[in-house]
Amino acid sequence: MQAEQLLKLVETELDERKAHQIAILDVRGKTSITDFMVVATATSTRHAKSLCDYVVEKVKENGLQPLGVEGELGSDWVLVDLGDVVLHVMTGQAREFYQLEKLWSVAGEKDKQ
Repeated sequence: MQAEQLLKLVETELDERKAHQIAILDVRGKTSITDFMVVATATSTRHAKSLCDYVVEKVKENGLQPLGVEGELGSDWVLVDLGDVVLHVMTGQAREFYQLEKLWSVAGEKDKQ
């Protein structure tokens, strides 16, 4: 699966599962660890974990295995490493505090409300 296809799969699953403020950061040329970072806001720590669980399930259905998942139930930041795409799901408070979009500020960023 190409990076763009994986990105679309992640974005679609997050949107269907009611993630908020989905931001896609194109970090190609900025880092060698991934091509895209997806940052989304969850309504609670449980919602954050659930969103990531659904994304992992959908990725596995498409024949891919996540490289890793960090963050447990009760954590305000859950990360899913899918290789070409790294997903960060945070509570609103964590997202405001860490400001990943500002950290990675790159041209071509796409926000979805």
